[in-house]
Amino acid sequence: MTPSPDTERILILDFGSQYGQLIARRVREQNVFCQIVRHDLPAARIAALNPRGLILSGGPASVYEPGAPRCDPAIFDLGIPVLGICYGMQLACQTLGGEVRPGRSREFGRAHLHVHEPGGLFAGVPRETIVWMSHGDQVQSVDGEFVPLAGTDTCPVAAVRHRARPVFGLQFHPEVSHTPDGCRILRNFLYEICGCRGLWQMQTFVDRTVTELRQRIGPHRVICGLSGGVDSSVVAALLLRAVGPQVACIFVDNGLLRENESATVQATFRDHFHADLRVVDARDRFLSALAGVSDPQEKRRIIGHVFIDVFKDEARHIEQARFLAQGTLYPDVIESGATGDGPAATIKTHHNVGGLPKELGFELIEPLKDLFKDEVRRLGLELGLPEEVVWRHPFPGPGLAVRCLGPVTPQRLQTLRHADAILLDELKKAGWYRQTAQAFAVLLPVQSVGVMGDGRTYENVIALRAVQTEDFMTADWSHLPYDLLAQISTRIINEVAGVNRVVYDISSKPPATIEWE
Repeated sequence: MTPSPDTERILILDFGSQYGQLIARRVREQNVFCQIVRHDLPAARIAALNPRGLILSGGPASVYEPGAPRCDPAIFDLGIPVLGICYGMQLACQTLGGEVRPGRSREFGRAHLHVHEPGGLFAGVPRETIVWMSHGDQVQSVDGEFVPLAGTDTCPVAAVRHRARPVFGLQFHPEVSHTPDGCRILRNFLYEICGCRGLWQMQTFVDRTVTELRQRIGPHRVICGLSGGVDSSVVAALLLRAVGPQVACIFVDNGLLRENESATVQATFRDHFHADLRVVDARDRFLSALAGVSDPQEKRRIIGHVFIDVFKDEARHIEQARFLAQGTLYPDVIESGATGDGPAATIKTHHNVGGLPKELGFELIEPLKDLFKDEVRRLGLELGLPEEVVWRHPFPGPGLAVRCLGPVTPQRLQTLRHADAILLDELKKAGWYRQTAQAFAVLLPVQSVGVMGDGRTYENVIALRAVQTEDFMTADWSHLPYDLLAQISTRIINEVAGVNRVVYDISSKPPATIEWE
């Protein structure tokens, strides 16, 4: 039988760190399964989950403040290895007899770390290395219970281990890229201290999930709403691997798609996977509902309502359908607290199939709910999806409607669609598509004066947007080469009728957002 990744589960107790999800991703990259849970989860509940190790995240509070978040002190009596990071280290040390006070010198940014005790947590790490600090408090006294493992010039106790318990602490952040040896330190904790073996493999996930899906779905049919995006495509491919002809995929062509998107989806799922694919041509229905509408929120509301009506109409024609599949990812579960051990109670409703309401009467299947985006991409490749689908940039649910600023008309959509296709084509030819997290064109609701040939023009403006980001919570604009931007601009102005000016968006998130609407 395929080994269960749960046998080496790591729990990350979340104290409000901005890097909580990044810690989880770094653990997963070491082929170890992990979950983010509440910081105050009772020790008995933790013991019942049988984790190989615990990681206490950082957080914005000070451990000595009234009301500061705390963990159940009994977790340190379970015999389970614990790694505290930043606030997590301070809390572990304070709970076990140490003293935490404001530091004489705050540290934010890179610092030089001097390793006093090589081996163990620091096995394979140079005696002098760079780490990323972000703290104002420090562990001042450890009363002989802890052994200092490393320090900086302004933070003498920057890493510790307990003398009698498997408890370790790092004042710095090993999970960020600014700590070059951070992944090695995390690996030492996971493999050498917790005894993990790296069972979290994508093929293992596929085998177990396929078995679970077959058992749950049985003889019934399952509906999968395809958007053409990565998440819904991977869900569909996974379901097809599990129950084949019992899957009915619904793809709604709303007239707001990118160039050749409908044809690509049909080629992938009907021709390659031989799926039961229902393509619903609802272009007129959506565009009629959007006629004369410029407000972005109203656009979103109309598109959502029309989508639900169209989807419901098509779903009624699928006999014996009992399940509805969605592409919910682990970050959605974390943010909504839907794990049962999180801080909230309900999951968000803006997933891949448009936030379909419960009154549809289907049981929900979310086979990707334990995966991060990068894991979903690896899964897609494992399942045989084409690379152009797996590495497709995110595309908003309302489609080009929120990139066509102002009124949405067939002519304006075609102008935007053509410009967008040129942008993506040039990025791919130059090798920049995979180097950007998201790139797209925006049609602005203004005209500009220009000169074409011997005549004056007064035509449309296209804005280009390309960003770099790991988590889409923050993003920086992509520093595309000037020659590439010039080539894109020249092609758009020459090939797209009605456009005489191209501009490049160099704003970051925050304060701007990635999308314009």
